[in-house]
Amino acid sequence: MTRHPTPAAWLGLDLHWAYGSLLPAIWRSTRCIHRAQDVLHDAFVRYALSGRHEGIAQPHAYLRVVARTVLADQMAHERRFVPLPELAGEAGAAQHPVARADEIALQEAFTVPSAEMLADLQQRLGAVQRVIQGLPARCREVFWLCKVEGHSQPQIAAMLGISLAWWSAT
Repeated sequence: MTRHPTPAAWLGLDLHWAYGSLLPAIWRSTRCIHRAQDVLHDAFVRYALSGRHEGIAQPHAYLRVVARTVLADQMAHERRFVPLPELAGEAGAAQHPVARADEIALQEAFTVPSAEMLADLQQRLGAVQRVIQGLPARCREVFWLCKVEGHSQPQIAAMLGISLAWWSAT
């Protein structure tokens, strides 16, 4: 009898799927493995912080939407910056023969992570989740508004009816 390995799961998500299917999809939008990983990890954090993961019928579809939102937020943020003139010429470098080696390296980066890497990721995500859940309710709300929704301190103060001096008091 053949035993199938148990999928590495975290909050109802199959991490093999996240790294084997969702990460390459994000990479196709970013064309940068580091940005794609950042988007995926930010999506994990938003998913965990939402507190809605237990009642979601299709957690993978939900995470895909969260990742798309994170990507849109990052792209909107980046539109505010202008590339340096010396970096503008690097866009044509993708046609260079060396780019093929980079492409192969990127494909290798999309291999499904090892069981050890997934276990480590589960532990780290669990630790982050415990730390965030351990914050007082108001701190957790401010954290969400700042780190997940991207509001500034003055915006958060106005939204919650607190003074800016609250930050120095906590």
